[in-house]
Amino acid sequence: MSIQDETLDINTPENVAFGYQVAGIGSRFLATLTDTVIVTLLQAVVIATYYVILYLLDVDPDGSAWVAAIMGLVVFLFYWGYYIFFEMLWNGQSPGKRWAGIRVIRTDGTPITLSESLIRNLARLVDLLPAAYGIGIITMFIDKQSRRLGDLAAGTLVVHDRAPISIQSLSVKRSVNLKMQGMTKISLDGFPIERLTNDDLSLIEDFLTRRDELTHRETLAIQILNTLHARLGMALPSMSRLEAEDTLVAIMQAMQARQEDK
Repeated sequence: MSIQDETLDINTPENVAFGYQVAGIGSRFLATLTDTVIVTLLQAVVIATYYVILYLLDVDPDGSAWVAAIMGLVVFLFYWGYYIFFEMLWNGQSPGKRWAGIRVIRTDGTPITLSESLIRNLARLVDLLPAAYGIGIITMFIDKQSRRLGDLAAGTLVVHDRAPISIQSLSVKRSVNLKMQGMTKISLDGFPIERLTNDDLSLIEDFLTRRDELTHRETLAIQILNTLHARLGMALPSMSRLEAEDTLVAIMQAMQARQEDK
């Protein structure tokens, strides 16, 4: 892996390179500003609703310690839980990051897991000091990958999101080899095609495009499938190397069929 001119290059064991443009302070500021506005509005709605309920129940909101404790918990859950929830739901994106076209990934290029999201967002408290992300901004200026302390602690970084894959982009950019290698009919029953990310599909596309040039390509196909299944929380079914390669073809064909149906 190398970083040059804000570009992250990741090489697979087969020397297949995937490039990401590292997100700078500008795009991350826009994403954070958007998320902060959303969180503030959500908090205002919940707090107002809460006080209305207390009023209807004739409870003094200023006279109970448990009321203050609940309010503190609400603030914590919304500010930190908001980011963790959406980063898990949208594969490293909050609403602000999605709007800004950026995404959180691990430094090895793979999608973040719950543990990384928890670490980077719980460390947000330190990044906020002394005010307005003071430490976080200083750290981003110092680090060549524009990472704040939370990213350094979690082993993550923020990159610009890849454009969605479409049939048109596949046909214009390069021809993908969708030839099946085996005789066994491949079934994708139960495999959640809709949960694949753009990075997942780009990885499959790059493999199928260059597989005739690769050595040990069947082994690499199994490695790719194992990575996909692990991220989706699924066990990789037993299959031969030829079936693994044909499964990747079937996934790409299913994706193209979904595009045609839209």
